[in-house]
Amino acid sequence: MTKLHFSRKQLCIPYALFLLLFVVIPMLMILFYAFTGEGADGSLTFTFSNFAKFFTSTAKLSTLLMSFTIAIISTAICLLIAYPLAYVLARSNWKKKNVLLMIFIMPMWINFVLRITALRELLDLIGLLGTQNYLNTIIGMVYDFLPFMILPLYTTLEKLDKSYLEAAADLGGNKFTVFTRVTFPLSMPGVISGITMVFMPSMTNYVVSDTLSNFNITILGKLIDEYFTTYDNWHMGSMISIILLVIIFLTLLATGGFKEDKNNARGANLW
Repeated sequence: MTKLHFSRKQLCIPYALFLLLFVVIPMLMILFYAFTGEGADGSLTFTFSNFAKFFTSTAKLSTLLMSFTIAIISTAICLLIAYPLAYVLARSNWKKKNVLLMIFIMPMWINFVLRITALRELLDLIGLLGTQNYLNTIIGMVYDFLPFMILPLYTTLEKLDKSYLEAAADLGGNKFTVFTRVTFPLSMPGVISGITMVFMPSMTNYVVSDTLSNFNITILGKLIDEYFTTYDNWHMGSMISIILLVIIFLTLLATGGFKEDKNNARGANLW
């Protein structure tokens, strides 16, 4: 029986086709619509007017600012809750700590719509629904994305080389000094990964804002959806999508998301 042998290039063909069909072509379409508009005769012409309209519109800039504010607050709260939790779990000697971690990430297994609907009913029960729209939206974002902050933090802290911590303690560092000068710097890949996984979705997950604010808050993701569906304006919708992609790129660039993880190589130089 003849055995089939495939080279690495051949094995990459299905993935390359997937990227072409579902990433490259859609991106080219978005770019096309973003920088075109209907001329006087109804034909499509190249233009920067969509870009100019976005940054000269008070309503759109207000939506962008609101999205940023909600995303920053939600990410900060997730980090403040997740880091101590992940640190305790990673440093503990509990035999059942994986079970505890599983409890915190189990909500990710439940249907997203069911989770938000359940949270809506809870907020309605305690009298917050319809009265605290911004607070409700932030609560929803934290509730939805907290597991995405916990998991990368726990994974990074769990894999830290304990010899660095022991060396720092042997050199006279107290617990606070060891944490601030060794543990936290070495855990930055997990922090950056968690921030990236929470910040950007918090700017676009309009299901949370719509459901928990009774459609009183519009974030960037909702604005894109409205231009594509309600207004049937693919040109402006595509331009807002491009602006969001640029924001994602700049966020990754600012947080070092494109850099190779070199923590083990530089860990000995932290102390």
